[in-house]
Amino acid sequence: MIFEKQTINCRGRLLDLSYPIVMGILNLTSDSFFDGGQYSTESAMLRQVEKMLNEGATIIDVGGMSSKPGAILISEEEELKRVLPALNAIHREFPEAVISVDTFRSKVAVESVKAGASIVNDIYAGRFEENMFETIAKLGVPYVIMHMQGEPANMQKAPTYEDVTKEVLHFFIEKMGQLRALGVKDIIIDPGFGFGKTVEHNYQLLNNLHVFRMTDLPILVGISRKSMICRVLNVPPAAALNGTTALHMVALQQGARLLRVHDVREAMEAIQIWKQLEQVKNVV
Repeated sequence: MIFEKQTINCRGRLLDLSYPIVMGILNLTSDSFFDGGQYSTESAMLRQVEKMLNEGATIIDVGGMSSKPGAILISEEEELKRVLPALNAIHREFPEAVISVDTFRSKVAVESVKAGASIVNDIYAGRFEENMFETIAKLGVPYVIMHMQGEPANMQKAPTYEDVTKEVLHFFIEKMGQLRALGVKDIIIDPGFGFGKTVEHNYQLLNNLHVFRMTDLPILVGISRKSMICRVLNVPPAAALNGTTALHMVALQQGARLLRVHDVREAMEAIQIWKQLEQVKNVV
């Protein structure tokens, strides 16, 4: 099945989501669960951005704060210090790149857009600061809202749900209504795999991902090398690429439009295989 044409407006540039695209992860932290500290210099960071763009990434997602379980909250000043130089450098060296900033702070969102970002990716979905939704409305950029039970410091201690799919869906419907009322046009939803969910919760969500298509919003899936893979396979994140690719195919078949990944080439290959499967579905 080929999806109906959908676009998001990234500060005047329209991104077509008729077919899935890849968002490449650029962590500017020393404590990220997989690649922390690898891109601490501008040259290393730019090499990684170039690699991801060359391999097919449509969006580069820049984050200055770790959100792994138990992560410590850094100051707004420290987050700006990490993010803004990187955004300026990426925008300078790769002016055609679509850049997303991974932040839950309104000031960081504002300053990042000034520095070249055109998407805001918020793991708190506006829960961290009361004025975040209003800020996004004023900025007029696409907004990724993620579901998280609790916060990174405590989210994995004892996550509980009566029905994880229904509760996450209700969360998105409520947030979507609030954002629409403020005039936010381009909303992307992220179920938040690994954020306040057990392994079983994560797989229930993935198996029911198609349910979220009833929102008519693009679905972003971030499962790259996460514990929901590592715990099932009994491997560390460094050995979880094969499992990641397997789940990416499931996510694509369930309706995911954006894959947020560490490994762009492999994700692009999964999309290519998925496209081939879609093309032959109606062939007699």
